[in-house]
Amino acid sequence: MKLQSDPHFGSNTITGYGDGYVEINKIPYSHAVLISSAGAISEWPIKAFKDLETSHFEQMVTLQPELIIIGTGNKQHFPKPELMKALISAKIGFEIMNSQAACRTYNILVGEGRQVLLALIVEPS
Repeated sequence: MKLQSDPHFGSNTITGYGDGYVEINKIPYSHAVLISSAGAISEWPIKAFKDLETSHFEQMVTLQPELIIIGTGNKQHFPKPELMKALISAKIGFEIMNSQAACRTYNILVGEGRQVLLALIVEPS
């Protein structure tokens, strides 16, 4: 699905998504990514939701976002609470949803000027 172009100068935005890919700033990615609203786009070493470990959540905390959106793939899954201790201890708000909803929500928050991090699992098609 292509999303309406609404460029936010200096911000990373989701410009499209579909089975097996996400498009960030009009560049397609076919692997999981960490996307900061104004920072780097980096590969996230996750193939599927079941691969999540405590270290992945600790990595998110080091980026110091105001809020984290976690896209868990084609379906919404909730990580075990012990995995998310780093987020809770750092008092960073987070939301968990399927990856398509996460993309849409991320763009809305970027449009509001929020310091948001998107941790997105991209499942193969």
